[in-house]
Amino acid sequence: TVKEEDWATSWKAYFKPVKIGKNFLIKPTWEEVDPSEEEVILEIDPGMAFGTGTHATTSLCLETIEEVVKPGMKVFDLGTGSGILSIAAAKLGAQVEAVDLDAVAVKVTKENINLNKVKDKVSAKHGDLGSVLTGQADLVIANIIADVILILLPDLKRILKDNGEFIGSGIIEHRAADVENGLREAGLEVIERRDNSGWVLLRARWQQSASL
Repeated sequence: TVKEEDWATSWKAYFKPVKIGKNFLIKPTWEEVDPSEEEVILEIDPGMAFGTGTHATTSLCLETIEEVVKPGMKVFDLGTGSGILSIAAAKLGAQVEAVDLDAVAVKVTKENINLNKVKDKVSAKHGDLGSVLTGQADLVIANIIADVILILLPDLKRILKDNGEFIGSGIIEHRAADVENGLREAGLEVIERRDNSGWVLLRARWQQSASL
């Protein structure tokens, strides 16, 4: 048995600054770094929420976000965890709404939003992954698990623009085909698949926009 307070802090010895993608540099609050001009610092204290950035699913998302997100985009981050993906998108110029069912995750996300000075670009909401959002996004990100992605797919018609894109990650390799089928049934086509250490990221868009 491990006391919860020990679990909340003992992992810190193993969380060091790490480079993800071309320019993201993830650092915990207690580490000092000397970044280059190109590097985008993501200062993260995950606490009891998922997402230091070092897990394969988060790395896949960060690498994709770096290529996809453009200034002025509207982004929804479903199941935000520590808020790392929302903060990354904000630092690339997007306006982001982060959502999580876990109140602890929302609290941690808000703390990390403040740490990274992106309060004007990211809002964090507690609630059901699709129902607390209004309007439509250019990009919807869901780094969760296959079963939850399949459940939220019907919500995409309401929250994803006609020319928007969806990024689904947290998918273990043997469930990727299930999610691909679910995406097709929901009216999307997979335009990219990325794999890392037995985990899969799928990037999709609405089928009718394929020829645009």
